[in-house]
Amino acid sequence: MAEAAAAAVVVGSGGLLSPGLGIGWRPGLAEPIARLAGLSFAEVVAENLHDHGHGIDVPAPLQELIDGGLTAVAHGISLSLGSAAEVDQTRLAHLRSAGEAINAPLVSEHIAFVRSGGEVPAGAPHADLLEAGHLLPVPRNQDSLLVLAANVRQAQAGLGVPLALEPIAALAEWPDNSMTEGQFLSELLDRTSALLVLDVANVYANAINNGREPLAALLEFPLERIAYCHIAGGQVLDGLYQDTHQEPVPVEVLELAAELVRVAGPLPLMLERDGNFPPEPAFFAELDSIADAAGMPRVTPGAAARGAG
Repeated sequence: MAEAAAAAVVVGSGGLLSPGLGIGWRPGLAEPIARLAGLSFAEVVAENLHDHGHGIDVPAPLQELIDGGLTAVAHGISLSLGSAAEVDQTRLAHLRSAGEAINAPLVSEHIAFVRSGGEVPAGAPHADLLEAGHLLPVPRNQDSLLVLAANVRQAQAGLGVPLALEPIAALAEWPDNSMTEGQFLSELLDRTSALLVLDVANVYANAINNGREPLAALLEFPLERIAYCHIAGGQVLDGLYQDTHQEPVPVEVLELAAELVRVAGPLPLMLERDGNFPPEPAFFAELDSIADAAGMPRVTPGAAARGAG
């Protein structure tokens, strides 16, 4: 089973990213990231790459990594593919430009609702309510599939490279869901031929918060469509596990990542850390724990001397 699944993953990802440890590039982590050796890839939030009128400005530390041969991926957070309105062409063009600026072999976005559609009339009250400012879940039903599939196809037509979709972590579910997360995702990817960004921490959070067994939920996902994977930390607040990206990856999520690799074979797997950046030794230790759980070579300074990898 493991061998068959691993072969399917290679076909699904198209070989766009090599298996191994990656990182979510953030300016606050630029210095320790520059000291890593053997990274498989880096992911960059597209909305953090700005165009000041002369094209996309790529931060110098990131450009140095790319010039040194590191593969980079543009990761969007604002297309709102779950909105009933058509995809915002300005945001879509920016995602494409961000990907082109870093020579990304693919780009990714979220399966989420971010804003309501339509232009805001001048002087309209409560216009700010049209923008959620957060990634919100879509109902898992046939109506949502129709909307998402249409928007994904529109996005694909405007990007020029393959698109991978990430299911989000949500604190609540819609009451009229008619499919599990895995079933809904499989149907969407079948309709659009999109790839999958599998966030192990999101799978864990959604399962725990809704009384499901995380590994059972994970195994429902179309693992053969994986382009790459996320892993991140979180914490329990007010009785719910919240995927904060600001704490160390918990043991339970590391164990789930290990099970994923056992079933699907070697994968591109990256750490997302968006804030509360730890001191360099703690950051490196977290990367080592992820590499060890996934059976990957360590990429931190001194790894060879410690006998890792």
